[in-house]
Amino acid sequence: MYEMKQTGWMELICGSMFSGKSEELIRRVRRAVFAKQSIAVFKPAIDNRYSEEAVVSHNGSSVIAKSITHSSKIFEHIDMDTDLIAIDEVQFFDEEIVEVAQHLADSGYRVILAGLDQDFRGEPFGPMPQLMCHAEQVTKLQAVCSVCGSPASRTQRLIDEKPAGYEDPVILVGASESYEPRCRHHHEVPGKREIVSAPLDGGILE
Repeated sequence: MYEMKQTGWMELICGSMFSGKSEELIRRVRRAVFAKQSIAVFKPAIDNRYSEEAVVSHNGSSVIAKSITHSSKIFEHIDMDTDLIAIDEVQFFDEEIVEVAQHLADSGYRVILAGLDQDFRGEPFGPMPQLMCHAEQVTKLQAVCSVCGSPASRTQRLIDEKPAGYEDPVILVGASESYEPRCRHHHEVPGKREIVSAPLDGGILE
């Protein structure tokens, strides 16, 4: 059972797919282990791509993790001896993850969260905006655009090698989709309403 400790804080690692979010979370966890700190790592049960019992990065690095179905389950696996709580793929958790993370930090724990800040549509993903607002430290990582090689901040969903439409569900379970990192210019979402902007001629829009 957890109790109140000294003041804690929240660190959020975000970015597109293939930007190294899980790798950075694993790096921070390993540093804490080296410092002989007590660690508790969590992931959503829906994320079973590589392992059900570990956080695994795209390059193969991993750390043992507990898969949970709801953010409230975190409290069942920590105690006063826990120093660091790490949560991967946080965008897939229920909205209560914001309150849970806040409570953990207020209770004196160092909380590291990693997740996609945008969904495949290029829109804010689940609880990420609120987590970014509350975190003391936000690290935004970029991948490399698979089309032009520019810094990539977005995730392109492909179905049968074609861009997925805007009306596709945000979360697909057991589908045959694939993903690529894309820059702003090469990110495609058929059916998404275009934002019309006026020429930047120095004038004032009325």
